[in-house]
Amino acid sequence: MYAYAVMSNHMHVVLRIDPTAAARWNDEEVAVRWVRLFPATKGGDVDDAGCRQKEATLLGNTDRLNACRQRLGSLAWFMKALNEPIARRANREDACTGRFWEGRYKCQALLDEAAVLTCMSYVDLNPIRAGIAGNLESSSHTSAVQRIERVRSSPTLGNESLKPINPSMVSAHLPITTEAYLDLIDWSARIARADKRSRIDATEPPILRKLGLTGQQWHHQMMGTETRYWRAIGTPRSLMEKAAAIGQAWLKGIGSAQLLMRRQVA
Repeated sequence: MYAYAVMSNHMHVVLRIDPTAAARWNDEEVAVRWVRLFPATKGGDVDDAGCRQKEATLLGNTDRLNACRQRLGSLAWFMKALNEPIARRANREDACTGRFWEGRYKCQALLDEAAVLTCMSYVDLNPIRAGIAGNLESSSHTSAVQRIERVRSSPTLGNESLKPINPSMVSAHLPITTEAYLDLIDWSARIARADKRSRIDATEPPILRKLGLTGQQWHHQMMGTETRYWRAIGTPRSLMEKAAAIGQAWLKGIGSAQLLMRRQVA
């Protein structure tokens, strides 16, 4: 998980998934991972003996084990495991039944590093755009605040490559330090607040040049995460390649991205 923002009625997450990873795990690892996520319980507490029995049962059922392997690499099952307990708890607290979330989750493929960073910024700035926070430090329940607190407790982390919130042995780093990312979203917050006046601060963060984006292109892509794009986010070329890969002639976002690039060249 690279970014998250929990709001009053919805949430955003930026994830990196590898659906093929589970295929490399042996049966024992699949069983252990599955039971860790969905343990046996007794009286509301985890039942260690029941968990061991559940693992043994899984290992003796090839079809069930294969289904668990597939689900461990599935974004849909991740969202189910995240959303369902929240919905059940909220309904218990409100003494009601029925659907808690508005509908099924929406997802977008992030096709390059620039798309990942713009989407992360969009997510981290949700409270500021919604007007419920004035700055990053007061943006409760976001990955930005978590990163700020980590850097404050251990300043050397700011000079390390930007990692996921929950790094693993195979986590991919992004081409930016944690400190540079926090500076980038702080700058992005200022241009987001100035959006109605279409004003872009002239002092653009150096990382934009590395990503091959101007300040206006960054602003266009970040603020258009949910409106200018639909199934995927990226450059016009990466979007066209994605469209071809899934058998489509076009993807939403290609036209506006091309137009912006032509304006920058002109």
